[in-house]
Amino acid sequence: MECKGAVVFDLDGTLTRPFLDFDAIRAEIGVAGPILEAIEKMDVPSRRRAEEILLQWEREAAHRAELHPGAPEVLAECHRMGYRTAILTRNSRASVDLELRTHGLAVDALRTREDGAIKPSPEPVLSLCGELGVDPIRSWVVGDYLFDIQSGRAAGTRTVLMIGDSPAPPFALQADFVIRRLGELIDLLTHDTETSTS
Repeated sequence: MECKGAVVFDLDGTLTRPFLDFDAIRAEIGVAGPILEAIEKMDVPSRRRAEEILLQWEREAAHRAELHPGAPEVLAECHRMGYRTAILTRNSRASVDLELRTHGLAVDALRTREDGAIKPSPEPVLSLCGELGVDPIRSWVVGDYLFDIQSGRAAGTRTVLMIGDSPAPPFALQADFVIRRLGELIDLLTHDTETSTS
């Protein structure tokens, strides 16, 4: 089957139920705002301490986070429909590898914070599309936070914000689509396929 594009998923809060408590992580590290950006500005000893705190949280998430219902089936259906799949996360590779093994998930490509620019930059999305040999314009980014939407939009993909049972945040207006359950993504892909071939 001809590859139609890629579906690039965020991990925590998108394929898995939200687990990382970012407010608690910020409080433990002693920073405000985006965590990775704050750590980048620290001196070496402070950075090492902050990175260890963050890694500990991520290791716990890898062991304890639960998949959203239907996550493996959605990944499989994306493949069946002709889409490559990828995970783009600001988490560490070690924690993501552990999480994928824990849940038996497999994707065609993976990009973590050790691999270069991070969301909200468009670069990691463009890099994944290049690795998978797909056109960003024919691809999708699916996530639960503003940085996911910003990264996808800047790279030229369609964007899907997953909000679960939460109220839609103000930045939902920046996403092309808003869904509450992962399975709704398949309806979007199906409609897109039907539209493009009609």
